[in-house]
Amino acid sequence: MSRILVFGGHGRIALLLAPLLVARGDEVTAVVRNPDHVAEVEQTGAHALVADVESLDTPGIAEVVRGHDAIVWSAGAGGGSPERTYAVDRDAAIRSMDAAVDAGVRRYVMVSWIGSTADHGVPEGDSFFPYADAKWAADEHLRAVDLDGTILGPGTLTFDDPTGRILIDPEGRGEVSRADVAAVIAATVGTPSTYGRTIRFGNGTAETSTPIADALSA
Repeated sequence: MSRILVFGGHGRIALLLAPLLVARGDEVTAVVRNPDHVAEVEQTGAHALVADVESLDTPGIAEVVRGHDAIVWSAGAGGGSPERTYAVDRDAAIRSMDAAVDAGVRRYVMVSWIGSTADHGVPEGDSFFPYADAKWAADEHLRAVDLDGTILGPGTLTFDDPTGRILIDPEGRGEVSRADVAAVIAATVGTPSTYGRTIRFGNGTAETSTPIADALSA
């Protein structure tokens, strides 16, 4: 059994992730900002912890993460103002990594996006630029700190049924179901061969995709 902390516990992917982790015997704590979301989160089998990572400093986040075996960052501003996007997707994420180091929680899985590269190509005037810029900064910080980190870069998210299969480094938008993203996160957390890797993926087709476990270990 692993004790796993999920930031962004009320997000659509996190709500799909928690039952997968609980079903295999993990103890899941899902961090939520809004107390009104506690009941829905706990229906997944996770324990809901109310905390606002946007306002917590690094020592405060360290108290939240201490005692866990792994952290999953699935939080985000959700397309709010540029200021809040930077505050959550970059600054709070970076503080959570520093807090993990301070608290001795080595395993850290970042849920990013497929286009998170230095040359992501999103122009500064585009409304998507703050997100792309913030995620790249957070991803780069994870690469630089002393953690067993993995960056997951799913393509365009869909509400399709899970397939249990993915294609690494797909061309184009790399559409992938949220349910399969949750399954990839669950598989990644306990797979040491993913430490230090950035894994970009989509669903692919029946001919090009492989089972998630096989794709992650390739």
